[in-house]
Amino acid sequence: MERRNLVLEKSYDFALRVIKMYQHLSNEKKEFILSKQVLRSGTSIGANVEEAIGGHTKKDFASKLAIAYKEARETSYWLRLLKDTQYINPRAFQSIYKDCDELLRLLYSIIKTSKTQTA
Repeated sequence: MERRNLVLEKSYDFALRVIKMYQHLSNEKKEFILSKQVLRSGTSIGANVEEAIGGHTKKDFASKLAIAYKEARETSYWLRLLKDTQYINPRAFQSIYKDCDELLRLLYSIIKTSKTQTA
């Protein structure tokens, strides 16, 4: 039986939310610049987690997760900009931002643990 990978599941689910938000922003709000940025960084988190899992070494694993963490930080930035420019309402922002923050905490914890295991 395959073991669940929480960060992989959460980053994939988050990417789906980001894609839906992008579709809404581009179709309904006609916003293309910020939404494209958050689409790129928000979907990149899961892609880098996926690459980390397939890494050949512990160093490769940690490196890809560090990139995923940076992408999550960038996504957090774009989300705040979308909220502060009223492209997304405060309620929608709180929901997706909470998920982004959860990913940041999870990734940070995994990176920190992997550093102590390789040291």
